[in-house]
Order: sequence, then structure tokens, then C-alpha cells
Amino acid sequence: MVSYFIIFQIIFYEDRNFQGRSYETSSDCADMSSYLSRCHSCRVESGCFMVYDRTNYMGNQFFVRRGEYSDYQRMGMSDCIRSCRMIPMHRGQFRMRIYERENFGGQNVELMDDCDNMMDRYRMSDCMSCNVMDGHWLMYEQPHFRGRMMYLRPGEYRSFREMGMSGMRFMSMRRIMDSCY
Repeated sequence: MVSYFIIFQIIFYEDRNFQGRSYETSSDCADMSSYLSRCHSCRVESGCFMVYDRTNYMGNQFFVRRGEYSDYQRMGMSDCIRSCRMIPMHRGQFRMRIYERENFGGQNVELMDDCDNMMDRYRMSDCMSCNVMDGHWLMYEQPHFRGRMMYLRPGEYRSFREMGMSGMRFMSMRRIMDSCY
């Protein structure tokens, strides 16, 4: 039996274009200020990560995978990168139930694959809570996987508003698949 071990690695840089001091990690980091005074670019050597413009995985989020990200502003960050979360590889089925209202209320739909337009596919105009049973997902504020995004791992999400996503409507969802790595 062959066992594969993938090391996730991301390198953050103080300045744009990979300049200045750097900090390398292969795990979650809730507050980068202990390592760097600011972070304006990053390089993903392997794996997938979410980067956030506030500490403790809050604020604007951006999905990064193997590649170079030379300027935080091109990623949609309003400030520099302040925290990051490693996205573990998931091999298996994907299941998520989305709800029209907070606290799992209103119309609901179970998803097992990507949905590029929630309104066209399910006639749901809003999604305010969800339960992720299997896999890791990205939810987008616009159809066709555009606009601001939010990373969801397995768990119950009773209120996106209470998670700091007030005023944000989610209109499309995508699974984070092996092909992202």
C-alpha cells in the first residue's frame, strides 16, 4: 500500500512582489502580526489556503492555491493579509444543505455538486444559513463563482450575519476539489 503525504506550504512577504521579510507556514495562523508587521504578497508552494484581511479568520477572504500572488489588492483585500487557514484535502463525497433563512429556516436544498446560480437552479433568492455535512466549500456573493467569497468546512452555520457577513447574499457555491491542489 502506498501512502501519500502532502505538505502544505505558504510563504508570506511584508511587501508587494515578494519583497521584505518573510514568514513561512504549513498550518493555520490566526494573527500574523507576531511574525510580520504587514503582509502584502504571498507564494503558495503547495496546498490550498484561505487568506483574510483581519485577524482570527475574519473580514474579506480570498482562496489561494499553488502559485504567486504579488499584490494583496488584486486579491480583493481592503488591508494587508492578517490571518490564513489551511484547507485540508478532502477525498470523498460532498454534501451541504443551504437554507433561505437564519437558524435553518425557510426553503432548503441539499447540494452534492457545484451550483453556479442558486436563483436559476433552485429559485432561492437568499441563503442565510447552512449545514456542511461533507467536504469543503466556497460560497460566492454573485452567480458564476464571482465576487466576495466565504470558506465553509464541515459544521453548522446558523447565521452568516453573525459571522460578519451581514448584507452579503450568496448566489453560487463550489466544492474545493482535489484538482485545486
